[in-house]
Amino acid sequence: MISSSVTNNLPKCNFSSDTHIASFQICKNQRVLKRENSQIRFSSFPLIKLHTNTKKKKTLILCIINSKSSLTFGTSTISATSTMGLNEKVRKLCKSDTTQEAWTVSNHAFSDLTHVSPVVFLYLLKECYFRGTCKAQKKFRILQQQIHLILYNTPRPGPAIFIARCLYVVPIFESFCEGFCHLIVSSLGRFLKTGTTQEDLLEAKDIAAQLVLNIIGGNRIHDENLLIKILEIYDIKLTNIEKAMGNSDVNMAKAFVEQYICELIESKLYIKAVSLLEHFNIHCYGESFLFQMMESKEYRTAEKWATFMGKPMLCTLVKEYINKELLKSAYDIIKKNNLREEFPEVYYKYKQSSLKKLAEKGCWDVAEERAHSNKQLLEYLVYLAMEAGYPEKVDELCDRYSLKGFMSVEEPKASLLHNRYLHLNELGMEDIIWVDEVNGLRDATCHIEGCKVVGLDCEWKSNYVKGSNPNKVSILQIACEKRVYIIDLIKLFKDVPDILDSCLACILHSPRILKLGYNFQCDVKQLAHSYVDLGCFKQYQMLLDIQNVFKERRGGLSGLSEKILGAGLNKTRRNSNWESRPLSPNQLEYAALDAAVLIHIFRHVRGQSPPAGVSEGQTRIEWKSYIISHMDKPKKAKKAKKESKRGKECVVLGTDEPSQSS
Repeated sequence: MISSSVTNNLPKCNFSSDTHIASFQICKNQRVLKRENSQIRFSSFPLIKLHTNTKKKKTLILCIINSKSSLTFGTSTISATSTMGLNEKVRKLCKSDTTQEAWTVSNHAFSDLTHVSPVVFLYLLKECYFRGTCKAQKKFRILQQQIHLILYNTPRPGPAIFIARCLYVVPIFESFCEGFCHLIVSSLGRFLKTGTTQEDLLEAKDIAAQLVLNIIGGNRIHDENLLIKILEIYDIKLTNIEKAMGNSDVNMAKAFVEQYICELIESKLYIKAVSLLEHFNIHCYGESFLFQMMESKEYRTAEKWATFMGKPMLCTLVKEYINKELLKSAYDIIKKNNLREEFPEVYYKYKQSSLKKLAEKGCWDVAEERAHSNKQLLEYLVYLAMEAGYPEKVDELCDRYSLKGFMSVEEPKASLLHNRYLHLNELGMEDIIWVDEVNGLRDATCHIEGCKVVGLDCEWKSNYVKGSNPNKVSILQIACEKRVYIIDLIKLFKDVPDILDSCLACILHSPRILKLGYNFQCDVKQLAHSYVDLGCFKQYQMLLDIQNVFKERRGGLSGLSEKILGAGLNKTRRNSNWESRPLSPNQLEYAALDAAVLIHIFRHVRGQSPPAGVSEGQTRIEWKSYIISHMDKPKKAKKAKKESKRGKECVVLGTDEPSQSS
């Protein structure tokens, strides 16, 4: 009836006596079968494709259907009222010379799988996938959910067996093969969590074990990921492989699997090999296999295998990480597998390294929290604070945790810091003025309005709670030629919000004052978010972001200062508590310096000599072109956008109801 190369590899599937199929010219890869107007009962299911006499030669598939099923193809409906009637309708469809309209695969095509063969099921699945308009990943998720639900519609002889037989048939769909295999197997995995009959699962195991045997033996071409997924979902053990091989020696099955694993290792497919070793509980290979994975930088795979092998191999892995100076990886394994007693020095070495990185970023509060009140780690943190020239942090830690004997240990290094970082007195600044009451605010506003150029910066307390909103901006620094005003936004907003808004608007909205900032876009957003009720932070005039003038952005403002002025900025106190009152002298100097240094960098930009062949006017135009005016625009509602997006989403399985026309 059909070419043996098509049917030999298909599992048997018996259908009830009321199941009929009308077949016409059947074609698959040049293999042709002609048999017309005949009622057929059969025990195996070939791929049946029906060629229509259309100009585009569209190919349809004729389902195995029962008396309650129907499929809709465009405007033509094929019903299983009788075999002869079905044949007549199909013949009329074949004789039609007009191009067929796009078909719809109805939901009820999957509503009863009692007499639907795996090949028909997969073909309908292909049509759903092919006609969907979603992106591939989203389409996969939708179809996975649909198949999970469809498996409740009584596929015969059972869901697990049905999917196992689908895995035999799916290679005839060529380019769709691997994707469909992963799709239906993962859907079955979700279905089996809710349970199936023991008889169904036992028989499905035998079918799947035979498929696994064919894949390992090279008779079936599937990737290793699918092989592992089949093994896990069907829970196939060596005893099942032994049964599929037709012998009673489990060692032969083990040797067969080990040979395949050896080939995977030779191909450097380590993760697949380790997954199979773990699944079949095969303890073989030694440290050389671990070193081989480490040389290939397959660290996660090496950790997975070492965990499977046990504590001795985990200790070997930790030593390898230490030799490669991968302290974090070594620490993670020590912590996860409770190996702190075996490697106490590694534990503290990594902790100290972690604290040092946090201290370099200025995250002292986080570093203190990570020390977990451990005296050894707290003492190390004190040393870091002394090296960074942060005496108030030294005092704070010593007082809080009763640590003694540190005050004079690292004093010489503080003098080295003086030469390494820029200080406020080097910029000719005469005074830092703290502004936290009305009169001081008005005096500051009058003085600043008489300036042509000012530097702006702001500070707020860091928030280390993941997913939480940033804290409110605490202070706003405005630097003039000889003095820096530090405005206490929190207090003034609480006491005199209207006066604060009016005074700052006179400065920020003035077209006569050039305002300098560095990465000020971030500050603009934070100010507007912190003080929604103030109009002064919704609009800016004559704003020049120094970061945009220079193409070299590494090192931030400190790096730029070192490049332009010859010395960087000490960022130790960047993440200190800016909501504490009063601020320490070191905090005040840090805040003032960030704003004042902008004026001196700008002087260099404005006063630099033009390159050869470029006039002075052209050089000025270059930085002037970066001056912007910013106005905070209200955010558009996202709800309407989401609704329109939902309307564009595809319906992977078409509905039975016709679309409503407006």
